Amino acid sequence: MRQLVLGNLNYSSWSIRPLLVARKVGLPVEEVIVPLDFPETSARLKEISPTARVPLLIWDDLTVWDSLAITEWIAEWAPPGEVWPLDPKARAVARAVCAEMHSGFPELRRECPMDIRSRHDTPEMTAALDADIIRVEALWKSVRAEFGASGPFLFGKWSAADAFFTPVVTRFQTYGLARTRDASDYCAHILEDALFRKLEAQAKAEPWWIKYTPDGRSSGYLQPPA
Repeated sequence: MRQLVLGNLNYSSWSIRPLLVARKVGLPVEEVIVPLDFPETSARLKEISPTARVPLLIWDDLTVWDSLAITEWIAEWAPPGEVWPLDPKARAVARAVCAEMHSGFPELRRECPMDIRSRHDTPEMTAALDADIIRVEALWKSVRAEFGASGPFLFGKWSAADAFFTPVVTRFQTYGLARTRDASDYCAHILEDALFRKLEAQAKAEPWWIKYTPDGRSSGYLQPPA
């Protein structure tokens, strides 16, 4: 069995990162979506995942969890240069920015949950959220300036770094967060890329919704299941 187990594509930023990498390199794997925040979700994930979370890669007798670990596994499966830059310095920086995305930007995550198909008002700009946005835009600018001369992506050619920041790009679109021309141009390129456009269409077609309230998250169906 070879499966990539994911949450809702519209909402699960952790899921779409390795999904974009897998699709980019043509990983022959079945994509399985487990809708999040339903009563049966936790039990279903506990049956297959040691963390009861998504994403999860099942590859024959191997189980790999966590978006960054799955990405590294795909990088070993794929030809060199398809996931990470070939240049050692660029590759090290690409891993660093993915790790920063993986562990950082807490206020951006909290105040601007990913919601690809919707448009929301810009939230109140706290100092912490402002700092996250400033850092994202500075990171994009510095990486593009040093490594991006050969193409429109962060490191010129598409890499896992673009997959890891795609959910941030969608947040910038959903909540109107972009401030600089450089950031707007990078976001526009990601949003127009065929890899994202396919994912966006699938996210818009999903039948589930998730709402965020002070008491937590709730979920349901846009239309009752048949």
